[in-house]
Amino acid sequence: MKLVLETLDRLIAFDTISARSNLALIGFVEAFCRERGAETRRISGTRSDKCGLIARFGPDREDGILLSGHTDVVPAEGQNWTRPPFALTREGDRLFGRGTTDMKGFLACMLDAADTAARADLTRPLTLLFSYDEEIGCVGIKEMLPELKTLLRPQRLCIVGEPTGMLVATGHKGKAALKARCTGQSGHSALAPHFVNALHLASDFVTGLRGVQAWFEANGARDAAYDVPYTTLHAGRMTGGTALNIVPDRAEVIFEYRYLPADGDAAVLSRIEKMAESIAASYAGQWDGTAIAIERLNAYPGLEIAADAQAVRLACDLSPVAGITKVAFGTEAGVIGALGIPTVVCGPGSMAGQGHKPDEYIELSQLSACKAMLDRAVGTLT
Repeated sequence: MKLVLETLDRLIAFDTISARSNLALIGFVEAFCRERGAETRRISGTRSDKCGLIARFGPDREDGILLSGHTDVVPAEGQNWTRPPFALTREGDRLFGRGTTDMKGFLACMLDAADTAARADLTRPLTLLFSYDEEIGCVGIKEMLPELKTLLRPQRLCIVGEPTGMLVATGHKGKAALKARCTGQSGHSALAPHFVNALHLASDFVTGLRGVQAWFEANGARDAAYDVPYTTLHAGRMTGGTALNIVPDRAEVIFEYRYLPADGDAAVLSRIEKMAESIAASYAGQWDGTAIAIERLNAYPGLEIAADAQAVRLACDLSPVAGITKVAFGTEAGVIGALGIPTVVCGPGSMAGQGHKPDEYIELSQLSACKAMLDRAVGTLT
């Protein structure tokens, strides 16, 4: 565990919240891998201060194992930390610091596996994938996707190391974040009934989202493996208006849906769009310029792999913790899986108990279990 802990200490010291650069961390990781004989390739995104990295150990062929993790973390500002967030603090079995669980603990184990692979006679490749801006909606991996399509060969298994308590996760919901732009009429509030109030449109739209939610709860797909076993819709923000005595002509609703793969992204969006059209049409007699326009802000696909798939059986054989689960949070696994690489999520720590919280920590026992899993993974490549 010595190298894992030393590496984690270095990784935590890099302040890689999503708003900041990750280049210093990538430089450290790339140097670590190159010193051990890896072939590496940086993949740049739309920002000059961000990039991803691929490192390969062993022969350039198919049928290896891919390990994947993101380098960014959520902010520590505004949280009541009692320990320094960007310095590793050990207290008993717990290691504190921003990203220890989500997910630099897994990154440290990835680099430990790289060190093991460099000293092994590999007949199949071990590939490491480091991304960025996952915490703001899997943005980085999608920017990397055009190059990943040509750089990543088919593999036996990809493990995305988000915190699952080392259980093998075979699924999570897809997500879309959207904005509804509501157009009404401005006018003096003394004559408010003569105008279409955009905030009324927005309120009707939020009520409509609740109706769509109820429809999917009653009629949509269900999967008991999830805490909420059906597709969900959520309105997170509504804004509009400039002054109390002016009828607002613009309003916006920021909302999301998290969908089961069996329902599908297109079906959910179609039902929302039809609902919005119906609301706007109900005001057309008052003013024919009434409109609700839906704009997609971001999205990532869900993950769904059969529990009896060969890759899942392999992942279960590798993990020292028995069991299969599905997770409520989104990951990059669906993006990688869409490339035709069988993908699971499995990593140390608990998202519910530790991720995104002040005084985030990882337990040594979880890191040890992750190291054991990745040691076994390297062993299958010799």
